[in-house]
Amino acid sequence: MDILFKLGIAILIGIIGSRIAGYFKLPSVSGYIVAGLIIGPSFINVIGVEDIISLEIINEMALAAIAFIIGNEFLLSDLKKIGKDALIITVAEVAGVVLVVFVVMFIILKQGFEFSLVIASMSAATAPAGIVMVIRELRANGPLVRTILPVVAFDDALGIMVFGISMSIAKMTSGVGKYSLIQIIGTPLVEIIGALIIGFLIGFLMAYILKRIKGKEELLSMSIGFILLGVGIANYLNVSPLLTCMMMGGTLVNLKQNSKRVFGSINEFTPPIYLLFFTVAGASLDLRVLSSVGLLGFAYIIARTAGKVLGAKAGAKYVGSEETVVKYLGMSLLTQGGISIGLSMVVRNQLPQFSDSIVTVILFSVLVFEIMGPILAKIGITRAGEVDGMIKRPSK
Repeated sequence: MDILFKLGIAILIGIIGSRIAGYFKLPSVSGYIVAGLIIGPSFINVIGVEDIISLEIINEMALAAIAFIIGNEFLLSDLKKIGKDALIITVAEVAGVVLVVFVVMFIILKQGFEFSLVIASMSAATAPAGIVMVIRELRANGPLVRTILPVVAFDDALGIMVFGISMSIAKMTSGVGKYSLIQIIGTPLVEIIGALIIGFLIGFLMAYILKRIKGKEELLSMSIGFILLGVGIANYLNVSPLLTCMMMGGTLVNLKQNSKRVFGSINEFTPPIYLLFFTVAGASLDLRVLSSVGLLGFAYIIARTAGKVLGAKAGAKYVGSEETVVKYLGMSLLTQGGISIGLSMVVRNQLPQFSDSIVTVILFSVLVFEIMGPILAKIGITRAGEVDGMIKRPSK
C-alpha cells in the first residue's frame, strides 16, 4: 500500500478521533493517539512497523517545531520574574521523580542498582508536545500555564543531564566502562552547553535575516529552513535537537522585535504535522507490552506519577507560587513520549543487558502517559481557571 495513501488515512482517522475526543470533552491529542493506536499494528495494521520507521522525519519535524515554539516563552523580561522560580521548581520536580522511582525499584522491588538508577533517570523527561497542544486548544493563559512552559523546557535539559550521569555511573559499576568523575558529569554537560550554543548562533543568524523579509510565504519558508538546519546540525554533532530548537526560539524572541510574525506563521503551518505526529505516535504503541510488563510496569507508572506530583508541589510551595500552581502543576507534567523512547534506544545500544526490561517498561509507560497525560493536563488547566486566558475561581 502506498505510503501517501497511508498518510491520508492517518490524517482522516486522526480528525475523526479528534472529533470523538471533543464529544467526550477530551483533548484532541488523546483522540489522535487512540485513532493511531487503532490503525497501528495493535489492531488493523494499516500503518505497520516499517511505515512508522519511514515516517520518523515527521516526528523530528513536529518535535523541532514544538521545541522552537516553547522557546517563545523565554523572553528575558519574563524570565527575570519567573525564571529562577521555574528552575527551582524543575530541580525539585526532577529530584522528586528520580528519587521516588529509584526507591520503589531498588528498595521496594529489589531490582539491581544499575537498572533502578537508569530507569529512574528516564522518568524525569516530560514530552512537551501534548502539553503545548492542550494549551493551544484551550487558548489557556495564567500563572499555571506560564509556569508549565519554562518548567517543561528546563525539565528536558535537566532530564538529559541526569540520564547522562546515570548512564556513566551504571556503566562504571557494571564493568562496561571506566569513567572519571569529570567524564561522568562533563559529558552530558558538554552536550547540553553545545546544544545551547548552536541554538543561540542559529537563532542570532535567524533574527538578523528574518527582520529583512516582508512576505509571509518567504518568512514561513525561511523559518522552517532554519529549524530543520538546527535539527540537522544538532544530530550531526550528537547534541539535543530539542534544546537546540528551544534556544533558537528563545534567541529569536529576544532579538527580533516582530518575532510574533515568525511564531504565528509556524503555528499556521504545523497543525497537520502535529496531527500526523500524534497519530503515528499512537500507531507506534504496541499493546502486546501489556502482557509482559507485570508489576514492574505498574509500579513505575505509580512511582513516576507520585514523584512528579510531590516534587512539583514541593518546589512550587518553596518559591511561593500561587495555590493553583501548587495544586495542579504536577498533574500537568506527566506526558511522556519521544524523548523517553529515544533514551531507551540509547540504553539498548550501551547497556544491552538491561535493555529488554527497561524498553518494555518505558513503552508501557509511554502508552499510558501519552493518552492520560494530556487529559490530566487539560483537567489541571481547566480547574485552575485558565481556559481562554480568563482567570476564574479555581475548582475545589
